[in-house]
Amino acid sequence: MDQIEQLLTRGVDSIYPSKEALEKVLRSGKKLTLYQGFDPTGTQLHIGHAVGFRKLRQWQDLGHHVIFLIGDGTGLAGDPSGKMKARGRFMSRQELRDNAVSYLKQASKIVRFEGENPIEIRYNGDWLTKLKLEDILNIAQNFTVQQMIERDMYQTRIKAGDPINLREFLYPILQGYDSVVMKVDLEQGGTDQTFNMLAGRTLVKAMLGKEKFVMTVPLLADSKGVKIGKTEGNVIGLTDAPNDLYAKIMSLSDDAIVPCFKFLTDLPMEEIESMKQEMKNGINPMNFKKKLAFELTKYLHAEKEAQEAQEQFVQTFQKKDLSKVHIEETPIAVVPNANNVNIVDLVSLGDLRLASSRSEAKRQIIGGAVEINGKKILDTNAIIKLNPGDIIKVGKVRFKKFIK
Repeated sequence: MDQIEQLLTRGVDSIYPSKEALEKVLRSGKKLTLYQGFDPTGTQLHIGHAVGFRKLRQWQDLGHHVIFLIGDGTGLAGDPSGKMKARGRFMSRQELRDNAVSYLKQASKIVRFEGENPIEIRYNGDWLTKLKLEDILNIAQNFTVQQMIERDMYQTRIKAGDPINLREFLYPILQGYDSVVMKVDLEQGGTDQTFNMLAGRTLVKAMLGKEKFVMTVPLLADSKGVKIGKTEGNVIGLTDAPNDLYAKIMSLSDDAIVPCFKFLTDLPMEEIESMKQEMKNGINPMNFKKKLAFELTKYLHAEKEAQEAQEQFVQTFQKKDLSKVHIEETPIAVVPNANNVNIVDLVSLGDLRLASSRSEAKRQIIGGAVEINGKKILDTNAIIKLNPGDIIKVGKVRFKKFIK
């Protein structure tokens, strides 16, 4: 398989209008301008994002002009993709720009923003926030209400009696206009972005009179369709410390092994298929999962750090020797009212990074995943008096030791 065939097949779900049409253009030697957009509505990127980043890196390595688009304009509207209910709150442009700083740092684990053929960084708020009423009307006239309302997720909401906010209803049109402004040849994104990207294809044809290709990359999910990127409520982050990253990957279900190898590594497909068959024949998947954890930790960090993370995992979780665990120390002063703090408030405290939300903290507590000094805390109303030296453990891999 040559580089172009690899680019167009592995880690690709669909290509519009067709793989054959795009391959013909690429084999002619033409260099494309392409982009993928990211609305920075959170602060952390996870391994699910790595599927698209790896594909962007392939485009970059082949000499194409890649744009990393920060959606500080589209983010104001709020992407409805994959959401069965309207957002309760919409972010400000300043919040989105602040989050974007960390996005770029995290993405640089995989793509190049400096050096040879660096990825260009752009912000769609630079043009979307300057649109006038006449501009918006001229863009919107290229779509019908019938086209928009046919979207599967909208139909699901309508049947469930859930509202569709007009603000989010405009989102595909705004995203589509990005392609017109940047005059791109191709847009890449997850399969959940297909509707939005095809809206851009419509606008490029109507407003620029040219072709725009769309490449969708699969969402990282196990065989049951459960998205991979979060485990026990916490993101498996691209910038997680090596020990945390390794252990979180080991916490994934066994049927996540094959898709992770397929979309996040360069392991030959023949080996992946052989591994899949061996597991189907009853071979214990533990060694395959350890290989996956090692490869991903090495990819996002370094081989030495991956080796150390593997050794710690074996000591901590297979031999149960907690003396070998590296436990991050945190000043007790970061906890407000540390001598009289509610357990949910403690676990969900942002500075500790033990749970992604209060609801997740409650689930962890009720599920018996929270311990303080080895004692499980099962009551979400429990009041904790923290002292220097206390150790809190959440799930299998998250430890904090409080110090003065």
